Amino acid sequence: MKHLISIAIASTLLVSCGGAKTTTAKTDKFDYTVEQFADLQILRYKASGFEDLSLKQKELVYYLTQAALEGRDILFDQNGKYNLRIRRMLEAVYMNYQGDKETSDFKNMEVYLKRVWFSNGIHHHYGMEKFVPNFSKEFLKQAVLSIDTSLLPLAEGQTAEQLCNELFPVIFDPAIMPKRVNQADGEDLVLTSACNYYDGVTQKEAEDFYNVLKDPKNETPVSYGLNSRLVKEDGKIQEKVWKVGGLYTQAIEKIVFWLKKAEAVAENDAQKAVISKLIQFYETGSLEDFDEYAILWVKDLDSRIDFVNGFTESYGDPLGMKASWESLVNFKDLEATHRTETISSNAQWFEDHSPVDKSFKKDKVKGVSAKVITAAILAGDLYPSTAIGINLPNANWIRAHHGSKSVTIGNITDAYNKAAHGNGFNEEFAYSDAEVQSIDKYGDLTDELHTDLHECLGHGSGKLLPGVDPDALKAYGSTIEEARADLFGLYYVADPKLVELKLVPDADAYKAEYYKYLMNGLMTQLVRIEPGNNIEEAHMRNRQLIARWVFEKGKANKVVEMVKKDGKTYVVINDYQKVRELFGELLAEIQRIKSTGDFEGARNIVENYAVKVDPVLHAEILERYKKLNLAPYKGFVNPKYELVTDDNGNITDVTVSYDEGYVEQMLRYSKDYSPLPSINN
Repeated sequence: MKHLISIAIASTLLVSCGGAKTTTAKTDKFDYTVEQFADLQILRYKASGFEDLSLKQKELVYYLTQAALEGRDILFDQNGKYNLRIRRMLEAVYMNYQGDKETSDFKNMEVYLKRVWFSNGIHHHYGMEKFVPNFSKEFLKQAVLSIDTSLLPLAEGQTAEQLCNELFPVIFDPAIMPKRVNQADGEDLVLTSACNYYDGVTQKEAEDFYNVLKDPKNETPVSYGLNSRLVKEDGKIQEKVWKVGGLYTQAIEKIVFWLKKAEAVAENDAQKAVISKLIQFYETGSLEDFDEYAILWVKDLDSRIDFVNGFTESYGDPLGMKASWESLVNFKDLEATHRTETISSNAQWFEDHSPVDKSFKKDKVKGVSAKVITAAILAGDLYPSTAIGINLPNANWIRAHHGSKSVTIGNITDAYNKAAHGNGFNEEFAYSDAEVQSIDKYGDLTDELHTDLHECLGHGSGKLLPGVDPDALKAYGSTIEEARADLFGLYYVADPKLVELKLVPDADAYKAEYYKYLMNGLMTQLVRIEPGNNIEEAHMRNRQLIARWVFEKGKANKVVEMVKKDGKTYVVINDYQKVRELFGELLAEIQRIKSTGDFEGARNIVENYAVKVDPVLHAEILERYKKLNLAPYKGFVNPKYELVTDDNGNITDVTVSYDEGYVEQMLRYSKDYSPLPSINN
């Protein structure tokens, strides 16, 4: 499970558009900002402490980062069957076009390519809608036909003209593949989603296929469908498994090559066993092997270096089953981890005092480990846009029997915060100086605590009743799960226990998080939505669900109000303690829905509170936000790691540098880490 950064932070960075003079956030002479285009801003993060690792640890990080980068093409192909060809065609034009590169057509194509890199495909990474190209078909065709055909991603026997005929409708026709993931109630979510997890099958056929495989009596079920594409060929429905010798083998073989290098320099036997089992999973494609790997990974608590590598999160599948490829290589921030260890060591207290029904609580919370980490590399579905917190594994029975690992990515949060302060966002949207001062004083701390509570405890709390299918909530499962974890964090960030544990300085600190969260859920996250669209993304749905539900349930007593001041709309919280009570009531209901597998309950609460957008308020928020000249979405370039060797080829050091630009990095990755063919069937 991922915890994505809230708009109150994520919408706050300091570079202006269009080649105008920019304001760059610099702290300790480290340049956190790179560039800005479309609705995106690119930042850097610093792998502080890497230099202090031992040579063996540095070598391990290097091999794991190489394994991470080799999976990039997999995600592009998962996000859409034409993505790799489109990316490679545009890159060929970008690098080899001999015409005038100062025309608006070329400049707009460059922006489009940058967006394709950012989203790992032609659909918005968050909103899921297809990009609108601001350059002409005629220009692109002339450009494609003008370059050497050997540079183009042509199928066997295909001409450049035929390539244009195949790809241009996908790029330019708004009716073709309009959404990567469609969550609209009442539609066939498989047929109307452009993601490449299914081919030739309907939603009903996919659901029926996996329902036949499931045994309701099995208390340790594998995550069916997690690592495969479901296809219909010659009238037969079957899985094409992502593994060595299967689909995506060219990339997976490279990943395995680097994992074997990492295995040889593992910190200890437990970590070596984790890497070995992951290699085995990649080689067999067996989901039993994947579960065994996940259990070993959860139990490896002593290693300083850690990583995620594989088919992990299912947000990109409209049915919430198939997992996108991602990787994160990291090492523990020893000082900051004290905070999360304090929270996780009190996990049983938080579970026991939760406002949910006793029958849905865990009698004994097992193995909740938590730490603050320093990201060394982001890859796949965590790059360039990344989560700030992660809780894994996702299998409910593994969590229940073996526990989970929760991480807060400290250097990513730090990069956001360093670049965010003083940009005018809170002054524009917060109701008064009192709220602004509270956010300035407590906002960073309470944000971190909410993330910790969400990841360390929220995802690991509660239980499914016996016999409940983990996939019972279907398309609503991700939204309900994120709401459950967010509500757990919101309820407890205001608890006196946090003062007792010395995690907050006083009993009023939580108000900063409550205000930011409700302001975000009711108003400011709308800057991420195109006019006329509903909310599709699971985390955004979760935040609006919570905020709208609390607003509506507290309306009679004016617990939370939306008020007008000087013609602008603001959120006002009149009773913070009552807000906490409402968070508790909603947590109890969301946990009931999850624990009992109440699909209709999930459907009703999501459709009623999480999806629809007030067009008048939306227009106002967009207009106010536009004047701030900020980008609502942020992503990162990675540090660059290089081996240092002596005359005999022995590794003497691993260096890290931060001076690579966005375009430079993307082109290097496409050149050096692009093993998949353009067409993967």
